[in-house]
Amino acid sequence: MHISDGVLPLSVTIGGYAAGAVLTAWSARRTRSQDLPKVAVVTAAFFVASLVHIPFGPTSAHLLLPGLAGALLGPVAFLAIGLGLLLQSLLFQFGGLTALGANSLMMGLPAMVCGWFFQTFKGRTSFRQAIVGGLSGAFGTILAAVILAVLLVTGGEDFFGVAKIALAAHVPVIIIEGIVSAFTIGFLFRVKPALLEPSFVKPVKSVHV
Repeated sequence: MHISDGVLPLSVTIGGYAAGAVLTAWSARRTRSQDLPKVAVVTAAFFVASLVHIPFGPTSAHLLLPGLAGALLGPVAFLAIGLGLLLQSLLFQFGGLTALGANSLMMGLPAMVCGWFFQTFKGRTSFRQAIVGGLSGAFGTILAAVILAVLLVTGGEDFFGVAKIALAAHVPVIIIEGIVSAFTIGFLFRVKPALLEPSFVKPVKSVHV
């Protein structure tokens, strides 16, 4: 799912970096110091899971973990995924540095949406949280695949076919993500439900007297 260097037009690349920088800063401001270990664990999980690519024609598919990242970190998930993508780009040349902003938006935005969805509808029972977590994982993957297709289309007509194949390639991933997210979130609720509480703070506005 990683977009490589040279695929996107310059305007989209710059726009992706600008939007990604704003969201990264916004996400970082909402990170509590006590949650940094959890951010590190989610970053590592995303880093490893998304390294395993399954070739599918001219593209490939891999796990994204948007449901898990969103449920565990909320809006801070954007920061964790951005860090994971940066490390992948530097260490393994996955995605490339010029496409880092676009890749961050493609995978980070769905995780943030999943976080909102999970915290809004999770309920108070293990079964409810597992179901909502599974739906979050599936929907987040759908959203990421759609964003990928839209970004590829901006690269010109040569990428129209690739965009369609990329969407088709992620159909099984959607199912797997839903199952993995449901199982993991249900398990976490039983053993340590505090991990599924909102993991961010709102910035405090200064008041001048």
